[in-house]
Amino acid sequence: MLETVAAVPGMVGATINHLTALRRMSDDKGWIRTLMDEAENERMHLMTFIEVAKPTLFERLVIIGVQWVFYLAFFALYLVSARTAHRVVGYFEEEAVLSYTLYLQEIDEGRSANVPAPLIARRYWGLPDDATLRDVVLVVRADEAHHRDVNHGFADELAGLPVDEASIAPSPPHESGIRLAA
Repeated sequence: MLETVAAVPGMVGATINHLTALRRMSDDKGWIRTLMDEAENERMHLMTFIEVAKPTLFERLVIIGVQWVFYLAFFALYLVSARTAHRVVGYFEEEAVLSYTLYLQEIDEGRSANVPAPLIARRYWGLPDDATLRDVVLVVRADEAHHRDVNHGFADELAGLPVDEASIAPSPPHESGIRLAA
């Protein structure tokens, strides 16, 4: 369910930064691309887990309402304080890393089935044909850790703190740092 709104912050941040760069006729320092990449990556998390969970029509309708409420609230927050918005997303992503760690435990302990990885996930992350849900959760968790670092990095930069430029650079899915056993 959380993946249905996870792409909203990246899209909101990219939109507002895009409009700001146009209005000021200034360089965005790569923020727009990074935030768009985050939004797309989060959308792929959603598309993957839709294949696993198969939401009902009712759940899909609830998602529409939740997305609009979250979008409007996050848009307002970003306008008021982009630094706070990025910090909040960084904390959300920290929770996502924890949640996926717990999900891995569920799979490892047999409480959740370790089904074959959906085709969409195998293609997006370049996973082998025999990849499983556990493999998908590993790469998604790595993505979430990267999103955490990017958003905390953006918040630090907006606060005037020193930032390692590599920490806020976009990361292609195939460079998630996860290597699966052959």
